[in-house]
Formats: sequence, structure tokens, C-alpha cells
Amino acid sequence: MTLSNILNRSCRCLSQLLRKFLTFVTMRRLLSRVLNRVLLNESFSPVMVTEAGVHTHGPRKLVVGLGNPGMEGTRHSVGMAVLGALAARLDVADRWRGDKHVSGEVIVSEIQHTHVVLLRPRLLMNVNGVSVAKAAGKYGIRPEDILLVHDELDKPLGKINIKHGGSARGHNGVRSCVDCLQTDVMQRLRVGIGRPTGKTSVERHVLGRFSSEERKVLDSVLIQSVDLLLSQLSRQESPQDSPSGPPSPAGGRQAAQKRKEGEPRASPAGDSAAAQS
Repeated sequence: MTLSNILNRSCRCLSQLLRKFLTFVTMRRLLSRVLNRVLLNESFSPVMVTEAGVHTHGPRKLVVGLGNPGMEGTRHSVGMAVLGALAARLDVADRWRGDKHVSGEVIVSEIQHTHVVLLRPRLLMNVNGVSVAKAAGKYGIRPEDILLVHDELDKPLGKINIKHGGSARGHNGVRSCVDCLQTDVMQRLRVGIGRPTGKTSVERHVLGRFSSEERKVLDSVLIQSVDLLLSQLSRQESPQDSPSGPPSPAGGRQAAQKRKEGEPRASPAGDSAAAQS
């Protein structure tokens, strides 16, 4: 067999493997999207905002800790750890309650006249968006007033920053939120967990628990993350940013376009966080 034949056969094998891989990824994403739709369309009775524990007037925010239920100590669920630290800082950690209407656990609190709903989805990461969309609908919160907290592979542990909308960048939980809310305007607090070293797969890395050395760094990360969240949640909207009436439930792509045209790309707090990372 000539060298040319060997190279041609090798190329064909690689091409077939690539096609199979792309097919697997596509099918996995399609399955997640179908699950999002099925779960989101399950019958549930939205509760009026006043019954949900949020006043009819004043700004409202939804802060979501993305993750997998029952795996709160893993890297992939670091968003839940941040939300737990935020609840502790607000002295409301004993107020978590299960809410079947949103498929998650919630706390309703207030920060400087802003009504804040904390949410920990009780669905798997790939369908976290179902819980987020249901909570947005129940509490009358606009997509641009939602802040997602999640892990970020492309940042080392110890680095955090605020991202204002945009693509999911490969994060399945964020992709689910974008799919269910039909917009990508949500702010994200990205908490670095770093990429795996050696032969450790990405999946094993993100589903693994922090080492003892990493937990020492994580303690500081949680404090910094809560500081940054409180800074974002304490921001007062300008008159042109405030809606003329009650906030609407999750919107579509028009909300994304409106934000791009009318709002600044980053806040001072977001800029400083990005500079640190």
C-alpha cells in the first residue's frame, strides 16, 4: 500500500469520526431543546405577582444559581454556592422554600428598594432554563432583569466577571435559558473554574468536587462574587431604562435588540471585574 493510499484512508476515517461527533453534539443539543419545550409547556398555574410575595411597584430582579440538584459541591454547580453565600450575606439563608410552580427553590427579598428573587433550579443543568422562564413569568420579571450565575471553563479559579448578554459560549445551562426565554439579554456572573489538566475529561472535571487547595481559593471567590452581585443589584435604573408599566414576563429577541440599542454595554462594577480577570 502506497503512502498516498494510507493518507487518503486516514483522512476518510478522520472525516467519518468528525461527522459522527458533530451528529452526536447536534442530537444532544436537539434533545435538550425538546426537553426544554416539553417541560416548559407542562401545565402550571402562574401566580399573580402580589400573591408571589413581590409588590406590584418598584424594580424587580431575578438572580439564578445554575447547577445540578444534589451536586451542589461540584464545580459545575458553583453558581448555587454563590447564591447560597448571597443568601447568607442577606441573612435570609433560612428562607429557602420549594416552589413547584417554578421547579426550584426560591427566596424573595429586598435590596435597596429592589425586589429580588433568588432561584436555585431543581432541574438538571441542561434544562435549568425551564425553571428560570417559569420564575420570570410567575414574578413578572423581564429577561434583562435576570442575572445568571454560572461556572466558566475559560477562566481560572479565582477570576470572575460580569457579561452583559450574548451567546451561551458552550454552557448548557445558559443555552437552556436562552432557548426558554427566547432572548440572550440576561446578564451573567461567570465564575472561573479553569480547564482540566492532563487526561481528565471536561465532563469529569466540571462534575468533580473542588480539591482542598481549590476550596481555599473558593472561599475568597464566594466573597468577591457576592460583593459584585450586590453592586449590580443595588444599581438604580435611570428613567429611560424603567418600564412605563409593570414588568412583563420573559420576552423575545426584540428585548435583546432594545438593550443593544439603548443600554450601555457594561457597568462600572462590571468593568472593574473584567479588569481583574
